[in-house]
Amino acid sequence: MPPRTERDLDTSPAPAPAPHDAAWFDGVVRAHGPAVYRYFVRRAPRDDAEDLAADVLAVAWRRRADVPHGAELPWLYRTAGFVLANHRRKGRPTPVGDVPDEIDDADPATLAVADEQVRHVLAALSPRDRRILLLGAWEGLNGDELAEVLGISRGGADAALSRARSRLQEAWAAHAPA
Repeated sequence: MPPRTERDLDTSPAPAPAPHDAAWFDGVVRAHGPAVYRYFVRRAPRDDAEDLAADVLAVAWRRRADVPHGAELPWLYRTAGFVLANHRRKGRPTPVGDVPDEIDDADPATLAVADEQVRHVLAALSPRDRRILLLGAWEGLNGDELAEVLGISRGGADAALSRARSRLQEAWAAHAPA
């Protein structure tokens, strides 16, 4: 065991994170508002996406003390999942096949949804596998962020992503043209 240093013996508390005040919230909205909106554009009717994103941000403001410092985006995505589930329970689901074919930007994820084979293969996966893959591919979450959104450990998130990718590969092979 290496000898202890003065730093090891330092028991002073870590600096407190910045307060979750109006300036913090403005920064969260600027930094993550577009990502939350895109999350809903890919999963709900385009007409509802702006309202759903606003709902998530309203929850973030109301529960700002609960938002972990440095992990705002994963917290927002997790909240977005709950908001979307509530929205769908209201009877307005949007099947993946009904995602608009109009492309309003050069986002590769939007281009991929237009591919019929991709939609078909994604539909063959479980909802959990679809969610895990789309959070990684569309939303660009890393392992720690994915774990935060799913409410599991980093190791669990890595394992879930690996299993989902394997099942995607199997589904792709099963649906590939001969």
